[in-house]
This record gives sequence, C-alpha cells and structure tokens, in this order.
Amino acid sequence: MHRDGNPLKGVALVLAATLLFALGDTLGKHLSMLYAATMVLSARYLINLILVLVTMWPRHRSAVWATQRTGLVLLRGLLLAVATVTMLLALRVMPVAETVAIIYITPVLLMLASGPILGEKVSLVGWICAALGFAGVLLIARPGSGLDTWGVILCLINAALGTGYHLLTRILTRTETTMSLLFHTALVGSVLSVGATLVIGGETMPTLPDIGLILAYGTCATVGHLLLTTAYREAPASTLAPVNYSHIAFATLLGWLVFEQLPDAPGFTGMGLIAVAGLLAAWRARTAAAT
Repeated sequence: MHRDGNPLKGVALVLAATLLFALGDTLGKHLSMLYAATMVLSARYLINLILVLVTMWPRHRSAVWATQRTGLVLLRGLLLAVATVTMLLALRVMPVAETVAIIYITPVLLMLASGPILGEKVSLVGWICAALGFAGVLLIARPGSGLDTWGVILCLINAALGTGYHLLTRILTRTETTMSLLFHTALVGSVLSVGATLVIGGETMPTLPDIGLILAYGTCATVGHLLLTTAYREAPASTLAPVNYSHIAFATLLGWLVFEQLPDAPGFTGMGLIAVAGLLAAWRARTAAAT
C-alpha cells in the first residue's frame, strides 16, 4: 500500500474514470456512425494535448517533452492512436458492451507477452487466466452471436495494439517521465488524426449539437485518464486493477440505456469469464509483489 495514499479514494477515482471511459465509448459509437473516425479522434487528442500543455508547461517548461528514448516514446503514441481508431471502427458496427469486454483480454495478453519480452515467468495461474479469457472471447464472438465479424477482428487488433502499448509503458517508465509520456501520446495522436482528417476529409460536417458531443467525447477520455493516473498515486496497481473491470458493467448499462442493446446469455457468460481472468491476473500480480 502507498504509505501516504488513500485506497478508498483510489477506488473511487478508478470508478469515476471507468464511468467516463464508458460514456466516451457510448459517445464514440454514436459519433462514429455519423462522422469520419479521424474527425472524432482529432477532437479527443487535441483536447488532450491542450490540457497537458496548459497544466504542465507553465511549471515544467521543456521538461514536458524531454525524452531519452524518443523512438520508443513515439512508437508507444502511434500504437495507442491506431488502437483508438480500431476501437471507434469496432464501435460503429458492434454493441458497446461486447466491444469493451473483448478488449479487456489485453491484461491477459500482456501477462503472456511479458514472459518472452520482459523475461517474466508465466505461472499456472497465468495460463488458467489465459484459458478463461480466450474462452470468454469465444463465447462472445461465437458463430451465431450476430456480431459483425470485422468488428470482432478490430477488437482483437485493438487488444494486440493495447498489449504493445502497455509493454512499452512498462519499459519506458524506467527512463521517461509520466508527463513526457502523456505529452507525446497526445502529440502523436493529434498529428495523425488531424493530418488524416485534412487528407481524407469528412463525409459530413458536424452540426452544432454534435460538435458539443465531440468535445464531450474528448473530455471524457482526457479527464478519465487523468483520474486514473491520480488513482494510482493513492493505491498500488494490484489493488486498483480489479476495479477497472467496472468499465464492462458501465458499458453494458449505457449500451442498454442508449442503444437498447444487451448481450445474450452466452455473451454475458463470456464477459464474466474475461472479468474473472482479469481479476485472477490482478490477484496473481498482487501476491507476486507481496513475496
């Protein structure tokens, strides 16, 4: 436990962050069905970049963008930017709940990839987590589920990209500052999304109400990540990791309220298996850290 932290505050912050992420997913689905994904993402990343600069540059100046391993830092930002595109494209054709649940296979993939890449041993519990997680994905995306095949593929690509992003995060936190990683993530996403929007253009210009929704989408993502970062100052990752799975519950609730979409019984079972796999992985990490 963090000596000066407040675990209950940390849990509350994660709950608030996951609610904002689910709201962002719901807004993203609505907007992606109306406008080009690059246009929607431009707002998200520009808001993120402006907020990072406004809050950090006056105090830290050039230290905000100082890096030691610039290539890897930029690659990390690229992975997240492409992952965000796949998320929006998946949400365009997939229900919110199933989309969010499938991408939560990422912690299991991260655990498996940490073995050959970071030299970490995968225990029996780890392999059980992997089996449960993959079984969950198969139940959700089984033949006859009615889910769009390309949407499922996009979710799996998102999970693979997310795994690479988190692996690079673990590597780069040894040499880079948190604010530098935040800045370059926002910068890369802004340059790519705005550039793609200028090249590709948008099929339709957003209406004034939808501009408000686009801004809300960007705000949800940015504030959610800031709350999540703050939460990890209050309690260790092993304590907070299970709380992240409230994202699936919030996404299911909002998907039902806004789009009247609910998973079927096998889909709910698959979502439960993915959540159990993630919880087991978090428990494994906590016990490993305690020994």
